[in-house]
Amino acid sequence: MMLQVSQSSSEAARRFIAFVNASPTPFHAVHNASVRLEASGFKKIREADDWEKTLQPRGKYYFTRNQSSLVAFTIPPNWKQGAGLSIVATHVDSPNLRVRPISKREKTGYLQVGVETYGGGIWHSWFDRDLSLAGRVVVTQQDGTFQSKLIKVDRPLLRIPSLAIHLDRNVNDNLKFNQETEFVPILGLVAETLNKKSKDDKVSNATAASIQGNHHPALLSVIANELSVSPEEIHDFELHLYDTQPSVLGGVNNEFMFSPRMDNQVCSFCAVDAISTYVSSSNFNLLEGNVNCIALFNHEEIGSVSISGAESSLIPSLLQRLSPTPALHSQSVARSFLISADMGHAIHPNFTSKHEDNHQPTMNGGIVIKTNAKQKYASDAIGSFVVKKLVERKGGQVQEYEVRNDMACGSTVGPMLSKLGLRTVDVGNAMLSMHSIRETAGSHDVQNAIDLFTSFFEGFTELDKTLTVD
Repeated sequence: MMLQVSQSSSEAARRFIAFVNASPTPFHAVHNASVRLEASGFKKIREADDWEKTLQPRGKYYFTRNQSSLVAFTIPPNWKQGAGLSIVATHVDSPNLRVRPISKREKTGYLQVGVETYGGGIWHSWFDRDLSLAGRVVVTQQDGTFQSKLIKVDRPLLRIPSLAIHLDRNVNDNLKFNQETEFVPILGLVAETLNKKSKDDKVSNATAASIQGNHHPALLSVIANELSVSPEEIHDFELHLYDTQPSVLGGVNNEFMFSPRMDNQVCSFCAVDAISTYVSSSNFNLLEGNVNCIALFNHEEIGSVSISGAESSLIPSLLQRLSPTPALHSQSVARSFLISADMGHAIHPNFTSKHEDNHQPTMNGGIVIKTNAKQKYASDAIGSFVVKKLVERKGGQVQEYEVRNDMACGSTVGPMLSKLGLRTVDVGNAMLSMHSIRETAGSHDVQNAIDLFTSFFEGFTELDKTLTVD
């Protein structure tokens, strides 16, 4: 029997596809999340400001850090210090390739760009793809100040060509390559660059802070043209490679999504969508209890230890500022609950032995609760119970995932945030090809995640009153 995708599920999937296509980097994901939140009435605040004194009942607020992480929260009508937080935590980074600080390389007539691997990618999937660049660039303003601007080059610029089978007859039996010497993108041909007559290729004398000598003039020219500045006005950048092929719905009934970065922009999008929709509902003005919150972190794929990662001060600082005394802070932590939302592994039809026999989640089968006795996931019986009840409120389904004993288990932001004393559960949507440049997930599961998070914001406080755990 073929799965028919409902209209609401299809609409949610299409909204996600628009989001991920516009978000090739964490910087863009945070920017696009901010745009959505502001359209729903959220007010931007800044960590450097004394915003605690201006919080209002039914207020909607968000702040960002380093353009790459975001926290948004809502204040209930009768909020008091010491109230808990109901948090959905996700991450916006994905494995990719990043331009090195000194990227200028040349070999046998080719212009090459030095890159560094980020995270645990399936790197062979990056061969023979139409790649481009996106990220942020520090440029000089007309008044002499500096600004970090986002950039997304919407055309193929780079390619990592594979070696022809005629030159490697064993490639289909044993594909191996050196990530330093055999995984370098080509940008163009030296001869073409030398013959090109363009004022954009002329670089002024370098200064102490100049990066002009670190990168090909042709590359700097592309960046400058995109931002409508001169190459000399570019002072630094963080550029990521991304696949220009758009994300799409697929499958005979559009039951799949084929896309990059679904780990973990799916959960991040769903968190933003859920809290944005929730504040527009009639329930928002009536509900009491916890502060509802979403947190989009950076650097999960490399351990979360950074200014914008889950091990940073983002959540501890928010808890402290909302409940400033030790007693109020302890009460808030005890009343809080965190859903750590990150994608999970669906059963693969060609590799069924990679899953434990009784824990085989399927795409479009509903929310996956991820459990690990060694606490690679923070889920326990209490967290599992809460998720099942919340999903039940929306008429959804829950699946269970636990890794085999003879395989290593991954992890996510849940365990590290649970160290704050927050009750925590790890969930996600099932997907295939995680960390490939093109991943596969279920289109119906986008709405499933939105429904869970909405149910959490609407119903956790009342549910928590019925649960006794010493």
